Amino acid sequence: MSDFANESELRRLAERRVDAKAGFWIHAAIYVVVNAGMALGNLSVTPSSPWFLWSAGCWGIALIAQGVMVYAPTRELRRRAVEAELARLRQAARD
Repeated sequence: MSDFANESELRRLAERRVDAKAGFWIHAAIYVVVNAGMALGNLSVTPSSPWFLWSAGCWGIALIAQGVMVYAPTRELRRRAVEAELARLRQAARD
């Protein structure tokens, strides 16, 4: 039964990761299309004032943050940090 539970948990985790990655790429595609349209509109009407760069920049920061959350090995980094802290605490308890 525990193998089934672990397999079930792994499947849920895999599904969440796949959904997060798909969401990121959908978001990236929308970003490109919308910002290309805004750039075209802006540069054809008021080329001396490239205001579309503000929205592209701010939205780009949000897109980068989403990409980091989806693709960065945050779990592994957290696990390593916890292990290092445990080692420090164990060493301090022995001293």
